[in-house]
Amino acid sequence: MKNKITKSKFFSFFTALYVTLLQTLLLSVFLYLFSVLNVYFLCFWVVFSFIFSFVLIHYRLDKYIYNSIKNTYEELALIESTTFNSRLVNTDMASLKIEIDNYAKNKKLELEALKVREEYRKEFIGNVSHELKTPLFTVQGYISTLLEGAAEDPNIRDKYLKRAEKGVDRLIYIVKDLDMITKLEIGDLNLNLEAFDIIQLISNVYELLEIKANNKNISLVLDKNYLEPIMVIADQERIQQVLTNLVVNSIKYGHTNGTTEISVENLNSSKLIIRVTDNGEGIEAKHLTRLFERFYRVDKSGSRQEGGSGLGLSIVKHIIEVHEEKIYVESKLAVGSEFSFTLQKQN
Repeated sequence: MKNKITKSKFFSFFTALYVTLLQTLLLSVFLYLFSVLNVYFLCFWVVFSFIFSFVLIHYRLDKYIYNSIKNTYEELALIESTTFNSRLVNTDMASLKIEIDNYAKNKKLELEALKVREEYRKEFIGNVSHELKTPLFTVQGYISTLLEGAAEDPNIRDKYLKRAEKGVDRLIYIVKDLDMITKLEIGDLNLNLEAFDIIQLISNVYELLEIKANNKNISLVLDKNYLEPIMVIADQERIQQVLTNLVVNSIKYGHTNGTTEISVENLNSSKLIIRVTDNGEGIEAKHLTRLFERFYRVDKSGSRQEGGSGLGLSIVKHIIEVHEEKIYVESKLAVGSEFSFTLQKQN
């Protein structure tokens, strides 16, 4: 636009030309009537009149368009009003049209994003409500039964109190996970970075979950025998939480007599990739993009029967991202799933 003559200049040029011709014609008639016609004076007058008219018309036209554009910009909040005091506004209407079109497109995108966020907010509130409501009603039911007279029977009292305790434990579990994920999202969780052997950490996780795996006769294995330690730099406690969540999920949704396998591979000179693979139920492709959302469940009824807060994978994702690493998922229904994440090697 800078290299082109604007429409306002064209208008000013031709308007000044018409005004000059008219003035020159009138002046020539006037001078002729008084017998003082002078060609040199008329030439000077033409040049002077044209320049003066062009400058005045162009200035007034630009001023008018300037004020109109400024008001439009201020109303649309495209740019701050103080900006007009520090630079010349381009008064070409084509430029204004382009900027307004861009503004409209950006606002449309913002509105679409707000709609998506609003849907996500509603779904999240509904999920939180459901997750908290179930154990709360369980505890309320058992306590109400005890208050109505069942507490007089020692056997019923002890049984109901233990069940109520389990409901309270589940509430605490959900609240702790919510607190952790909130800290992760706002960056309020400090990492204790240290060097440790990832193979040893995997073995520790397998030992902790051995009984749970044996209940479904699921084998917890490494892809090969690692004869030497593999050192990484990360927060050991948080990475143990990541591995525990992934292995627990593979057990929950794994088939009886199935297998959960972890492998550690070199990704490049500075990174490792840890893969957690199972031959369980697998996940449909349509669920993969939302798998790390808070409270998102692939099988809503089955997942709740298995227990858990519904925040495990979301916490896993946030822990990995806090480490400035990447997490991936691949899955095929009725075949199995593979979750993988990267870690920094120790130099």
